[in-house]
Amino acid sequence: MPTYQFEALNDAGKPQKGTISAANNEEALARIKSQGFFPTSIREQKVKKGGGSAGGGAPVGSGAKKKSGGMTISIGGVSKKHLTLFTRQLSTLQDAGLPILRSLAILEQQQKPGLMKNTLDAVHDDVSSGASLSDAFGKHPKAFDRLYTKMIAAGEVGGVLDLILARLADFLEKAARLKRRIISAMIYPAAVISVAAIIVLGIMILIVPKFIEIFDDFDTDMPALTIWLINMSKWLGGSLLGVLGAKDGTFNEDQLIPGIVWVALSPIGIFFGVKMLRKTAPGKAFFDRLTLLTPVLGKLVRKATIAKFTRTLGTLVNAGVPILDAVTITSETTANGVYANALMDVHDSIRQGDSFAEPLRKAKVCDPLVVNMIDVGEETGDLDKMLLKIADNYDEEVDVAVAGLVSLLEPIMVVVLGGIVGMIVIALFLPLVKLMQSVM
Repeated sequence: MPTYQFEALNDAGKPQKGTISAANNEEALARIKSQGFFPTSIREQKVKKGGGSAGGGAPVGSGAKKKSGGMTISIGGVSKKHLTLFTRQLSTLQDAGLPILRSLAILEQQQKPGLMKNTLDAVHDDVSSGASLSDAFGKHPKAFDRLYTKMIAAGEVGGVLDLILARLADFLEKAARLKRRIISAMIYPAAVISVAAIIVLGIMILIVPKFIEIFDDFDTDMPALTIWLINMSKWLGGSLLGVLGAKDGTFNEDQLIPGIVWVALSPIGIFFGVKMLRKTAPGKAFFDRLTLLTPVLGKLVRKATIAKFTRTLGTLVNAGVPILDAVTITSETTANGVYANALMDVHDSIRQGDSFAEPLRKAKVCDPLVVNMIDVGEETGDLDKMLLKIADNYDEEVDVAVAGLVSLLEPIMVVVLGGIVGMIVIALFLPLVKLMQSVM
């Protein structure tokens, strides 16, 4: 009688492996089900002949999948967009009752070649070998961070993996939505400032030199503002023309780096300089606190950070993650170091048997309303629900703050740009006025 090798899931959803003797594939399948297992794959064991290998029977529409031809090399991590889509799809498949191996196989086949496909292939292999889903995810931190794996582990322990996946998908979608709102609101000011800067540079490089030629024809003293504008124009454009040989064909080593290059590279240099400083502990602490103290922008960052950490913590607690682990994970995933330190103070307070709200009240990083709501949630035993309500409220406040910031930036940009252009016009026409007065 043929022997069949099978993989199945028990009542608790744990993978099982074994062999069974049966007359055919259907009988083997029936015997596996009679033992209380849900088969995910079954194949007949054949005797090896020579150097050949055992042939496999057809998989029973479950976790079996074809191996890809090879692994692709990927740089970076999995994008939040792809992770959110995968989580939502996995939640839907689990809610429909599909075995986890079959769900992973389906989603892996849908992925384009890249890091996510490679990761799901490895996760499928680990789960089919008996590892839990959270442990398999934990081996791939570029795709699944600690918050993700902890929530999956809580869902496995509680037997509510489909519910946890749905909550996790909601969390990722709301976080992505908040980020998109902030980015989309900043596109318009950034575009206006960029175009205005190009126009001003064009005036300084192309228009002002024409006036310089006019001023050179008249031997007259020029105001200090005009002299400054001329020197700035020569620094920006004159040195560039000198390097290209547009003036006299000679090369002046003093003009090796034109001013326009400095102007173009300065924002890039500042960006990477700040980024390098933020990688150091003192630098990160300084810039995080400076960001919160910045007028207008600091208020927006504060609201966005509160919305993120309350939603993260509320989602973890609601999923059944122990409160100490939940606070630690939230602290590690909080971008601002001031709030991360405050959450670690909360962790120490809870571990010593004290309250959750008191350390936040002492740190003065949250509004009194937030602290009071957390205090009430702690007393009533609905801390997770209260945290999620705070997150929802602050998401709305972030929208209002972003709209207010954009409306404030518009008049500021008009005033600044008008002042720059006005200064250029005044500096160019002052010598002409003086010249006309001398002629009269």
